[in-house]
Formats: sequence, structure tokens, C-alpha cells
Amino acid sequence: MRFKELIIKLNKFLRRKIYPNPSRDDILQLISILKPLKTDKKLIRLGGESDGGYLVPDDLKGIKACFSPGVGNLSDFELDCAEVGMKIFMADASVYGPAIQDSRFHFTKKFLGNKTRGKYVTLDKWVKDSKMANSDDLLLQMDIEGHEFVVLNSTSEKVLEKFRIIVIEFHGLHFLSDPIYYYEATKAFKKLLKNHFCVHIHPNNCCGIRTVHEVEVPVVAEFTFIRKNRIKTFGKVESFPHPLDRDNVTNSSLVLPEVWYSGNE
Repeated sequence: MRFKELIIKLNKFLRRKIYPNPSRDDILQLISILKPLKTDKKLIRLGGESDGGYLVPDDLKGIKACFSPGVGNLSDFELDCAEVGMKIFMADASVYGPAIQDSRFHFTKKFLGNKTRGKYVTLDKWVKDSKMANSDDLLLQMDIEGHEFVVLNSTSEKVLEKFRIIVIEFHGLHFLSDPIYYYEATKAFKKLLKNHFCVHIHPNNCCGIRTVHEVEVPVVAEFTFIRKNRIKTFGKVESFPHPLDRDNVTNSSLVLPEVWYSGNE
């Protein structure tokens, strides 16, 4: 065996010793802290009627700016945010600009990352460079194709707390049985939940649902969070989907598995 192959195998062995394989109970425990809450802020839809549209709390007044990393070929959500008075900051190194040309859009040809170098910028630095670091009322809508945990875990709590509303599409959730993925996901979700409540989950029907340790898990799902200090009352969400939910693509519709919102396991 070549030395390089030996080192790779040794690193994998050591990492799995540090991060043991998650059990079914571990996965259920993580899901339990993510169950959406029904609050005194009703949900509204921003963006289009398919992919690129998201449910957010009807609490937009006073939000100064929307930060939207992961531009792709849709900008309807950002346009709706601009229409209610937000400055729009967009970042994506894979495209040359927003899908919709608008003078209110400020585009950076960068990817979000855990360090600022080359074509990558951290969320902390992006907010600072956008001259919005002094604002405590921002909105984050992030769809960065699987890099969300790395970005969240490298973002300061001070910056995360500035976002009144956070919408993130999480990818690869069926890997929750992998110890490294589970550790990074748990760390990121707990960081988010320190100052925010989860208020909605919408499974993207692009990729289906997998069974992980006998638990149904959407492969890709959109999560909506709101800062805790914006909420006066809350309770359980009794049913899914929400009336305003829409399929992302033309595949068969997906319904959020009951374990993700009900008390029944």
C-alpha cells in the first residue's frame, strides 16, 4: 500500500473514532429540535410559484437588506424583497449576474466560503463590505448547493443574529447517518437555533425522500427561521404542506414526513 493511501485510510479511521456513527435516536433528536413552530407571524410567499419561491414570516417591515448567495437563473425572490424596500446583495461565482437586471441589485462574483480568498468570501466579510454590518435587521436567503454547513459553521453568531429572517436550502440530508455530515449539520443547526426559531420546512421535490435508520428524510429541504425576539406566541404546526407551498419542479409532489413536525415518531 502506498504511503498516501495509508494516510488517507488512517485519517478516515481517526475521524470516525472522533465522530461515532449516528444512531436512529441521534437522528430523531436532531429532528426534534428542528420541528417548525406556528407563531403569531403568518407565513407569506415571496418569489415564483415553483423553484425560487419561499415561505417567510409576514414580518418584513424594517428589514434593511436581503443577502442572497447562490444566484442561479432565478431572481424573483430578490425582486419581491426589493419591492418592499430592501437593498439586495447577491453573490455567485458561477454566473455573471442576476437573472433579472435591476438597479437595486448589488452583485458580487464570489462564492461564500469558510475563508476569504480567491473567488471565495465569508458571510461576515460580505456583510461588512456591503456596509450593512451596523444593521440588526437583515434577511438571508441561501441556496449554495451543499456548502451551507461549512458557511454557517464559519459565520460568527454576531452576524447570524443580524438576520431577522433566514431561509436556507439544505442539501444531502439523507447523509445524516454519516458521522462527519451529522456532526457538521448538528453544529450548524444548533448555532442557528440559538437565536432563531424554525417556522417552516418544505421538501424540494427534486430529489425524493430516503429512509435513514428507519427515519424518512427529505434529500433536499428549504428551512425558514425567524429571530426569537420577533415572536410573542408560538405552538405546534399541526399539518403539512402549507397552503402556499408549491412544487419546485415537475416531479411528483413531496409531503414533509410526519416525524419532522409531529410528536409521533
